[in-house]
Amino acid sequence: MGSPTHTEVTVARQSPQRPDADEPELDDTTGPAEPDATDESEAVADADPGASRALWEELRIDPVEIALPAGTGYTLRAYRPASELTPTDVAERDADDPFLARRQVVEAEDDEDDDVVILDEEIAREFAESDDEEKRAKDGDTDAKGDKDDADDTDEKAAEEAGDEEVPIFLSHRGRLLLFKTPEALVSFVRSGAPNDLSQLDSWNELSERVEPADIAPLDEDIYELDLVVENLRGGHDTWDPTLLIEAGEVARDLSYALRLPAVLDMLSAGSSLDDLDEALRASVNGGIGGFLGRRRLKKIGAQTASLGWRTIVGKISAVVDWRD
Repeated sequence: MGSPTHTEVTVARQSPQRPDADEPELDDTTGPAEPDATDESEAVADADPGASRALWEELRIDPVEIALPAGTGYTLRAYRPASELTPTDVAERDADDPFLARRQVVEAEDDEDDDVVILDEEIAREFAESDDEEKRAKDGDTDAKGDKDDADDTDEKAAEEAGDEEVPIFLSHRGRLLLFKTPEALVSFVRSGAPNDLSQLDSWNELSERVEPADIAPLDEDIYELDLVVENLRGGHDTWDPTLLIEAGEVARDLSYALRLPAVLDMLSAGSSLDDLDEALRASVNGGIGGFLGRRRLKKIGAQTASLGWRTIVGKISAVVDWRD
């Protein structure tokens, strides 16, 4: 994805003309028209382009632009240690999903027995396998118990290390990404005090007091065109745009983590076909033997498989977007 070009618009000024004798002359007391507020904010941004970046760098939050098949919108993203964040609440979203609802485990109404009704055969198999594992665990010797304790210690250590890892968080609410069609709408929401997941950040209150529509100017690397990914992949290996596809993978991973979309995370996880595509694309843009090998790997990846996979990802992300005007 190349950097967007900015077209300079030159307004031609007309030569002053002598008014006709029949036309009334303007009153000398008539002053110039007051400048539009939008023009003023744009002029300020043009005068000091670094002012907006200083705000975002100070508060460690960034404006992001995302294009989806339904349109293009603005949102905000930040990175913080996982231990400092409360994940978005997806209980309401999952309750509205009929496919998740039918996989729920419900208790039988009869209080005399504790039978459990499983609404999905796959879940039933998982429960059966779990029971078998418990029986095998009970038959194990004391060495097995010691190994388990060591494993638990390792898991706790890994969890502590993961808590220090910075993870993405977006302007979202109850598992839905908030996308605004204009910078003005985004700023109005930030100032409104409406509930959202970013409000837990210690810099949120200051942002709500200082941000202006002119500040909503994402960097080139924070502009993602997910609406172009599927068509680009369908065009075949010779037309694939590595920058477009690599950046799409980055934001899709961020969104799937922040919005709790495990299906998308699995599709992009290490070892998956789409992860192989991402690695081959990254290698292809490098020079030398690495770039040559990367391009060879790309030739072995099916364009149809890749486009179908990405169509699913874009669809799942689009399904959890809350568009705001």
